Amino acid sequence: MEIVLSTSASKSTAENVIRFYYRGAVHTVDQAAPTRTILQHLREDLHCTGSKEGCAEGDCGACTVVIGEQTADGVTLKSVNSCIQFLPTLDGKALYTVEDLKQNDGGLHPVQQAMVECHGSQCGFCTPGFVMSLWDLYLKNDGSQAPSCKSAGACQPLQRKDIDIALSGNLCRCTGYRPIIDAAHRMGELPAVGFDRQALEQALQPLQRDEMFTYRHEGQTFYAPRTLAQLVEVRAAYPAARILAGSTDVGLWVTKQMRDLGDIIYLGQVAELNALAVRDQQLEIGAGVTLNDAYAEICKHYPELSEMWQRFASLPIRNAGTLGGNVANGSPIGDSPPWLIALGAQVVLRGPAGQRVMPLEALYLDYMKKDMQADEFVEAVRIPLPHAGQRFRTYKLAKRFDQDISAVCAAFSVTLDGDKISDIRIAFGGMAATPKRAALTEAALRGQVWSETVLEKAVALMTDDYKPLSDMRASSEYRMKTSQNLLRRFWLETRVDAPLRTDQVNPFVCA
Repeated sequence: MEIVLSTSASKSTAENVIRFYYRGAVHTVDQAAPTRTILQHLREDLHCTGSKEGCAEGDCGACTVVIGEQTADGVTLKSVNSCIQFLPTLDGKALYTVEDLKQNDGGLHPVQQAMVECHGSQCGFCTPGFVMSLWDLYLKNDGSQAPSCKSAGACQPLQRKDIDIALSGNLCRCTGYRPIIDAAHRMGELPAVGFDRQALEQALQPLQRDEMFTYRHEGQTFYAPRTLAQLVEVRAAYPAARILAGSTDVGLWVTKQMRDLGDIIYLGQVAELNALAVRDQQLEIGAGVTLNDAYAEICKHYPELSEMWQRFASLPIRNAGTLGGNVANGSPIGDSPPWLIALGAQVVLRGPAGQRVMPLEALYLDYMKKDMQADEFVEAVRIPLPHAGQRFRTYKLAKRFDQDISAVCAAFSVTLDGDKISDIRIAFGGMAATPKRAALTEAALRGQVWSETVLEKAVALMTDDYKPLSDMRASSEYRMKTSQNLLRRFWLETRVDAPLRTDQVNPFVCA
C-alpha cells in the first residue's frame, strides 16, 4: 500500500485542529464535538460509508477499522471499534478503513479476494468489519512483520486459534463463520501484498506533538497531556473532567445513554502510563497499557490467565481498553479485579500530593464508589510475581465463550506448605456490589490441611460471604451454586495428591 507524505504537515502544537493520516494525506478536523465518534465522522461528514453501524457499542464489529500509531518500538497497527472511539483520540495517528484496501491496479486485496472466492459474504453488511479484522491479522503475518512470510510468495498457514481470536469481535448472522474462516486460510495462500511501515512512520512523524494537545468545541474541551506531570496538573485544575482511556465503556455513555461528558482528559498520549516494568518482585503495569498488551505480559508470569485473556471481550476491545481503566471503572462484574485481588495486587493512585498505594480491594467502597479523591487518577497496577508453593486459577462463567459479560468471575490463590494452607485468597466478581474477597471462607481454610473434608466445610461458609442478586445474566441460586463448585474445581486442580492436569481442564496457552 502506497504512503504519500503531506508537505503541509508540521510539528505545530496549535489548538483546535485534530490531525491524522487518512487516505494518503494529512486530514484535519476543527468543527466536530470532542465526543463525535470516528464512525460518525466517516459516514456522516466524509460520506465514506464502507464502515457500518450496527450496535454502536463495540459488540458487532461492523464498524471495525485499523489504527496506526507511532510508539517507542515503531509503528503499531491494530483493529478497533470506530463506533465508540472519539475523533480527537485520532490526533497524530493513522486511520485505515475498508476503502483503503483497494490496490493500485484497481484489483482486490488478498483479504477481499479470499472472501469472494470462499463465499464469505451474503447480505454484506458485516463484511467490511470482517475484512478489516482479517486485514489486521494479515498485517501481523505479512512480509513486513513476520519472517515466516516469503516476500515473493504467500504467508505461512494461519492457526485456527489465531483466526478465532482475530474474528472474536465480529458478528455474522447470515453467512455463518465457516466460509469466513475458510477465507482467512485462503488469504495467506494468495500472492502476498506487503505494507510499508517505514513509510507510515515517516508520514506520522510530523504529526507528533511536543506539548499537550487541547481541542475545544462549543464549550467542551478535550485535553491530551503527553507527560505524567502535565496529567497531574490538568487533573488538579479540572477535577470534574471525565478521564478517558480506551473508551470501551465511556464511549457507550455517549452512544447509548446520550450523556454529556463535559470536559475530557485523555490518557492515551501519556508516555509514563504506557510503561511495563518488573521491580521488587512485582509487575507494574501503567494505567494506559492496553488490555491486550497487559495480558500478554501478565501471562508470561501467570499462564493460568490464558483463557481469561482470550475471553475478555474481543480483540478490538482489548486493543483499545486498558487494564487501568478496568480497575478504575470499579464495575462489580469486571473480569480483571477478581484475579488481581486474589493475587494481592495494589493500585497506585496519583494526585497533586503525590502517589498513594493501597491494596486493590480497598479501592472499592460500595457499588461504583471508590476511595479516590476528585483530583486523583489511577497511575498503575502492581501485581506480585509468583512465589514458591503458590497455586492460582481464575474462571469465567458466561452464556457465550467470546465477548460476553460474566455471570460469575472467580479467582483463587493458595500457598501450600506441604499439604497445609499457609495463605489463601478468594475473590469473586458478580457476587456482590463490588469485586469482593470471601473472608469467612478464607479464614476457615487458612492453616488447615488442603483436603476435601476441610474444603466442604469452607464451601458451606460461602453463603455467609455472599448474597448474590438475580438479574438477566443469572439467578442468585445459580451464582451461589456455581461459585461453590468453582472452589471445588480449584481444589481438584491443586490438591496435593493426583491434581487434575492443566491440559485436562484448560486447552489454552499463552501466545
